[in-house]
Amino acid sequence: MSDADRIRDLIAKMTLEEKVSQLSHSSPAVERLGIPEYNWWNEALHGVARAGLATVFPQAIGLAATFDDRFVRRVFDAVSDEARAKYNLAVARGIRGQYQGLTYWTPNINIFRDPRWGRGQETYGEDPCLTARMGVAVVKGLQGGDRTGGEGDRLKLAACAKHYAVHSGPEKDRHTFDAVVSQKDLWETYLPAFRALVSSGVESVMGAYNRTLGEACNGSKYLLKDILRGRWRFRGHVVSDCWAIKDFHDGHNLTKTPEESVALAINSGCDLNCGSCYPALVPAVAQGLVQEKTIDESLTRLLETRFRLGQFDAGSPGGKAGPWDSLGAESVHSEAHVVLALEAARKSLVLLKNRNGILPIDGKKKKILVIGPSAASVHAIMGNYHGYSPRLVTILEGITEKLAQFPEVTMDYHQGCMAYDENRNTGWTVGMAEQADLVIACFGLDNAMEGEEGDAIASSSKGDRDEIELPEWQLAYLRALSSRGTPLVLVLTGGSPIAIPEDIAEAILFAWYPGEQGGTAVADALFGAVSPSGKLPITFPASTSQLPPYEDYAMAGRTYRYMDEEPLWPFGFGLSYAKFRFDSIRVVSSSLAAGPLPELALPENAVTVEVTVANESGLDAEEVIQIYVEKADRKADDPLCSLRDFRRVSVPARSSVTERFTLDRGAFASVLPSGEETVLKGSYRVVACDAAPLPVSAKKGASNPVRVEVSAR
Repeated sequence: MSDADRIRDLIAKMTLEEKVSQLSHSSPAVERLGIPEYNWWNEALHGVARAGLATVFPQAIGLAATFDDRFVRRVFDAVSDEARAKYNLAVARGIRGQYQGLTYWTPNINIFRDPRWGRGQETYGEDPCLTARMGVAVVKGLQGGDRTGGEGDRLKLAACAKHYAVHSGPEKDRHTFDAVVSQKDLWETYLPAFRALVSSGVESVMGAYNRTLGEACNGSKYLLKDILRGRWRFRGHVVSDCWAIKDFHDGHNLTKTPEESVALAINSGCDLNCGSCYPALVPAVAQGLVQEKTIDESLTRLLETRFRLGQFDAGSPGGKAGPWDSLGAESVHSEAHVVLALEAARKSLVLLKNRNGILPIDGKKKKILVIGPSAASVHAIMGNYHGYSPRLVTILEGITEKLAQFPEVTMDYHQGCMAYDENRNTGWTVGMAEQADLVIACFGLDNAMEGEEGDAIASSSKGDRDEIELPEWQLAYLRALSSRGTPLVLVLTGGSPIAIPEDIAEAILFAWYPGEQGGTAVADALFGAVSPSGKLPITFPASTSQLPPYEDYAMAGRTYRYMDEEPLWPFGFGLSYAKFRFDSIRVVSSSLAAGPLPELALPENAVTVEVTVANESGLDAEEVIQIYVEKADRKADDPLCSLRDFRRVSVPARSSVTERFTLDRGAFASVLPSGEETVLKGSYRVVACDAAPLPVSAKKGASNPVRVEVSAR
């Protein structure tokens, strides 16, 4: 019997109450029909989360900084091994609770439009292309490769694209907020990553808490019916964010009763309720608000996911799913995964400044002072939605271990000041800098200062930041350190841009939340075991004053594509110990045709270019080639430029590499005010460079971009 026949047979035998019981995240067993208990709520933002032992990889924003989607696929191959193994072990013991399942509510592909958003750390940055590529890599790593969607097509895990759609704060208002956007911004910025993940076969989509254009996202006919299941033909299931359906009547005031709320949600296409409202579907059917066949449709989609996960296959109590049912304890926090976490942390580090080549540190510095609130803090390497590892290497521990290679160098350490308590700073420790040859100052943010509503206990804005500047007491302490005259290297932790004065340090290394091997990776970069190679996945504004109002979802003035002010550091920026030069770009082929883009057709190749990058240094190193498209005759509301492709490459010392990039027609498309995408007739420039090639970013932007012109006819 086929999966579809078995599902129809099961549903036909179920009572209404039994059907409804399966539509909440904590689904009880229906023992008479052989349906096991299942909890749909599992997390794996940067490793299996909230489920005990797991490998803790860098936070998502740090993974984005690698600009290496092939590598991120490897990371989530490892994550899914651990998740499957933990599920197998739990089910073998008869345990089927929360955080021990196979449906993972990852990745977060919202656009990090404003650096004040506390959950921006969970995303892949501000750019739709980078976000889409990284998100697709995560989905393929979690789900076990490329799905055909055919009968018997089994999943390793089920991934989830969230939060659909137009969601990025404010955290304090998310249960009542209406995100109002133009059709141009919606289709140009907020939806492309979701469309890419749907096209790649993501199994589920999670609706956001807020409203979008007046409709609650989990009850939106426009988002769920017209776009997701209509235009994009999404075949998987939709899950609400947790207790978001309760917000319909308690926050958004769109309905008056739980019965009306659940009717709005399920009639719009929300299949699974994370929360407590869907039991009200039983009286909603009695009241004529919902038809039982609508419940059957949602239950069918949910059972299809469980069948694809192998939970109803013959064999072991947990079901079978090809090669994955044999994964066990040896796959959880294995040595290979720890090594992968270290590689990920190394690739994520972004060198923002290196005056006079003060880095890497050599043995000539005989006395080093490590100071600051991030140095010995595990909270500064973890981020939010994390797992737990017995090897949480802090920055202080990493530096201490590295200094074992330099027995002639001494080191001292002091916390200096608190991360988020301005009344407990120890000013006298500033004098320690005068006794040192070099100060390594570890400052910035931790997961108590930014995160999700309720999690970040040191945030005054329920997880968000009111200002993007370094906290004033940290900055005052840093200034005092700097004034002592000892060379200062600043290591910043955090999941979002931090605005700081340029003259505060000789060198600045941004570490994000680098995961369990973060301290080792930072020390490797500081002492030259590796060359920093990460790039910023989000613009670092110079100050909060450069930002539009936080509640404004219009893209004007936001991100590298629309910002008209000089940032502190531009999107895509990141230095290296090597010296790279973009030598040339040439068109290999061009057949760029003007006209509308079809909705679901396979992309048509349009332009192929070859880019040559040279390494002028004596150091083997990696560089990220970034490919942007500029419209020669752009309108005022068009992007200044848009990232359309990227590739991390290894360039040997005093050598060059040539890479070929093929761009489809969509790379040259304009989004009209109606939301329609079309390639307009005219000239376009394809730019290869090492950061966003913006005139306002010339000082610290792309060092030597190379351009070539193509035309659409």
